Amino acid sequence: MRNNPELYIALLGFTFASPLFGNACEDLRALALAHTSITKAETVAAGDFSLPARRNGSKPPSLPSFCRIEATLRPSNDSDIRMEVWLPVSGWNGKLEANGNGGWTGSISPSALGAGLVRGYASAMCDLGHEGSSAEFALGHPEKLIDYGYRAAHEMTVAAKAIVASYYGKAAKYSYWTGCSAGGRSALMEAQRFPNDFDGIVAGAPGLNWTGRATQAIWVAQAAHKDEASYIPPTKFPLIHNAVLQACDSLDELNDGVIDDPTRCHFDPRKLECKAPDTSACLTEPQVQTALAIYADVIDPETHEPVFHGFQRGSELGWGTMAGPRPFQIGIDFFRYVVFHKPDWDYKTFHFDADLAHIDRDTKSILNPMNPNLQPFIEHGAKMIQYHGWNDPQIEPASSVAYYQSALKANGGADGVEGSYRLFMVPGMAHCGGGEGASNFDALAALEDWVEKGNPPDRIEASRVREGKIDRRRPLCPYPQIPTYKGSGDPNDAANFVCRKP
Repeated sequence: MRNNPELYIALLGFTFASPLFGNACEDLRALALAHTSITKAETVAAGDFSLPARRNGSKPPSLPSFCRIEATLRPSNDSDIRMEVWLPVSGWNGKLEANGNGGWTGSISPSALGAGLVRGYASAMCDLGHEGSSAEFALGHPEKLIDYGYRAAHEMTVAAKAIVASYYGKAAKYSYWTGCSAGGRSALMEAQRFPNDFDGIVAGAPGLNWTGRATQAIWVAQAAHKDEASYIPPTKFPLIHNAVLQACDSLDELNDGVIDDPTRCHFDPRKLECKAPDTSACLTEPQVQTALAIYADVIDPETHEPVFHGFQRGSELGWGTMAGPRPFQIGIDFFRYVVFHKPDWDYKTFHFDADLAHIDRDTKSILNPMNPNLQPFIEHGAKMIQYHGWNDPQIEPASSVAYYQSALKANGGADGVEGSYRLFMVPGMAHCGGGEGASNFDALAALEDWVEKGNPPDRIEASRVREGKIDRRRPLCPYPQIPTYKGSGDPNDAANFVCRKP
């Protein structure tokens, strides 16, 4: 079917105003797709690309010539999904790459599209059905919340495949999704709800427990701002972090400033409690309680299931995200615009024992891709690489581990899952990158090798960059394995590490 574009597109339910296969980019304006309007089709010359109005992200590098398509999708009477597809004029690698977003953000990133284009991909992205970085769009617009939750990504994918097939005269040989954070959330939604959309998926630091993460933001904010004494000044975050490293860095038998498996670390912040008046070298008793709250799992009193998992030991340098001067806005927005429908809602009024029940099952279904059944995805022959930094201070990394373990249980154990889905926990990495570990790696290249050549990723090479130079190389290992030092050789050389279960 991939070699018969007319049949491929007919099966998707699309029609054409006229035959367009292999025609000029500008002719794609006449392409007729279900509930879709193509609003722009233009050939962009090679060189620097001018950032369009209302487009977020950094300016992409100098680009090859490409066909730029803009379209609007309206699958419901309240939908308004904007998307773009960038198609290389020459040198197309025969593949489609779809890109995810972050937070509540509704935008199209030229830098993300440009990165795919440089690799030879036809590159697609949408705004998830709204503009801006707030969840205000959801107030009184349930269809737009569905678009954000899962429908926009799928509709964009279907339209992008048809546009690619029309422009090149043949369907993409392989289709990939790549995204981190909210883009990782969309990745898991695709695997669970639309298992035939992609041949390969990269799901980075996925916000799969989206409602739990929002609740955690309230939990941490209430702890940090219970009163003036409870607030931990950011100048004390390194104090806690260094104490954690002193207690747990050597658990992996290598003192390198990174805890490879923080689940084995049980550092108690009470050890830093001041013995005298407050100083910069200790925590007051209220500050100790705040630190304990940040590390804590919270259990739903009704279901006895975790509402969310606490942040790991090692994440302290990033605590300003949720425990800073202001509450984490992504969480505040969820309760203001999705749960309570009150733009002036005050997070201090949230009562955990009573108000958790306001997060209904329908909302969780729309926003939380936590269905462990991956059988349709596996039967499609698709592959997925999920990764998450152990030091992530924004989306609790234990949620990725919990989902992976639930998928093992639901899909026949490791033998039923490892041939299609692997999780990589990244020591020392913060949210989607950065941190103290080796956090630079190419998950998409590893995925391509798996999908196209049948080589499963038994390890992924990663590096750490300091002051513009690589100072460390380490392997990333499929969970539950961790990178283990062989005992000799340069500890900054990946060749001196093996992947091994702890």
